[in-house]
Amino acid sequence: MAYRWQVELTLSSVSIMSPSLNTPWSSLPETHHLLLPDIDGLHENQIICLKEAATSLIECYRLLEKAGINIVGEILKGQGTFYEMDHYPKDDVYDNETHAQYYYHAHRNLEEEHGHFHTFLRAKGYGREIPPAPGFLKTEPWPEGGEALCHFVGVSMDRWGYPIGLFATNRWVTDQTWYSAETSISLLDKFRVEHAHPNLVVNLWITQLLKLFKPHIEHLLYHRDQVIESWRQMFQGRDVLEDRELEVTGYFPIDSKLWANQVLKL
Repeated sequence: MAYRWQVELTLSSVSIMSPSLNTPWSSLPETHHLLLPDIDGLHENQIICLKEAATSLIECYRLLEKAGINIVGEILKGQGTFYEMDHYPKDDVYDNETHAQYYYHAHRNLEEEHGHFHTFLRAKGYGREIPPAPGFLKTEPWPEGGEALCHFVGVSMDRWGYPIGLFATNRWVTDQTWYSAETSISLLDKFRVEHAHPNLVVNLWITQLLKLFKPHIEHLLYHRDQVIESWRQMFQGRDVLEDRELEVTGYFPIDSKLWANQVLKL
């Protein structure tokens, strides 16, 4: 099953077009453009946090490259044959103190992408009781209570083990509990994987990647909510969060080393 990326809509028909992973992309490009964050518009406190993440991320790459290894290779090491749709590593990566979770898999026939990560925070890591977003039909069950989980973004990876993009998804794609963009963003800083399985540096890398690209993630999530609301207005009576015609809502290409160095120059 491949993600259906670019969508041209009328109320009576949906057509799918091929994506490019080299430019920002929106599922509703006519009405909801997805613009890159303005680096000059960052506040001082944001810059301090981003610089810390940038320094850590560059150090992660130094350590990995010094050993001749990469992110994806470490995730797949010792996992046997790589099968589409299976989660890697087996049973995901989960921090039972912070309750951050991620996994890697592949199922998209995209030349530039080897596979992608999905990143989550489980309910025990919220620090407070958070109700899901109201007003949706909920024709399918959502994870609730202690089983609730918040999905942040997917991270596209190339065949050399480097990140090339970030994307936001509809609810059904990851079977997440649906929270507003504002709520999800409030939880983002709690995503920390602080143990050594399957690799300490990889866990530090994905933790710092989400911190470094927080401005991009914020844009993706707010844009996601706008797309969902527009879709709901166009297709009234349809459970938009379960609509298989809407998978990815928006995508940003990224160059993590370039962005890190830009941040460090601020």
